[in-house]
Amino acid sequence: MTSKTVDAFHRGRFHLVQPAGRGHRAGLDAMLLAAAVPDGFAGRVADLGAGAGAAGLAVLARCPDAAAMLVEREGDMAAFARATLELSENAACESRAIVIEADVSLRGKARIAAGLGDNCCDFAIMNPPYNDAADRASPDALRQAAHVMTDGLFEEWVRTAAAIVRPRGGLAIIARPASLAAMLAAIDGRFGSAELMAIRPRPGKAAIRIVMRAWRGQRGTLSMLPALTLHGETGNGFTPEADTAINGERALFA
Repeated sequence: MTSKTVDAFHRGRFHLVQPAGRGHRAGLDAMLLAAAVPDGFAGRVADLGAGAGAAGLAVLARCPDAAAMLVEREGDMAAFARATLELSENAACESRAIVIEADVSLRGKARIAAGLGDNCCDFAIMNPPYNDAADRASPDALRQAAHVMTDGLFEEWVRTAAAIVRPRGGLAIIARPASLAAMLAAIDGRFGSAELMAIRPRPGKAAIRIVMRAWRGQRGTLSMLPALTLHGETGNGFTPEADTAINGERALFA
C-alpha cells in the first residue's frame, strides 16, 4: 500500500484510511451521498465505486442497524477500504461491512460471481466519476480512474443498481448538474418517484451538485426539493442544515 493518511469523519465517529498525494480522497460529496439514505435505515446498502469506503461507512455510523457492501474496482483503493475496516476506531462498523473488489459495470453471471447477486441489498448509493474525458486528465492513473467519466457510465451503474436492489428499495446518486439528463435517462423504467436536491455553495449561487434519490419499481412523479446551501453569505463555515447532514446527524431528505 502506498503512503496513507487516517482521517476522521462525522466528528470522529469513524475514520478512513486514504492515499496520501494520489488516488481519490473522500470529501463532501461522499458525506452528502450517505446522508441521502433515510434515518433509521436498517437494511444493507451497496456503496458502488466505494473507494476507501467513505460513503458506506458514513451510513453505518449514522444507522447502527445497517450493513454495507463496499464495491470497488481498483485493487489499490479496495486495499484502503480493507485497512479502513481494520482500524480500531471503526470497531462499531467493522462487523457490518464487507469489501467486494469488482467492476460495477459487470453483467449477469459475471456480476453475480463477483458477489453482486440479484436483490442482495436494500439501497444503493453512488458517486460516479464526473469529469468529462475531454477535460485535463490527472497524471495519477488511480485518481483518473476515479474521476473521468466514460460513455454510458450512468446507464451501466444504474443497470447494476436495478439488479442488486430489491423491489421498492432505494437508489441515491450525487453528480454535477450537467449530468442530470443522463441520470434521469438511466433510471427511466428502473427507479421512480425520484426526488432531486440541488447543492449550492452560497445563497443565490448556482448549484454545484445534485443529489437524486429514487425507488426501484415505483412510478411516482419527479419532485424538486428545496436546495441545500452549504455556506452563508460570508465566511467558510457550514450552515446548520449542511453541517448536520455532512456530519451524520440527520438525513438529507428528512
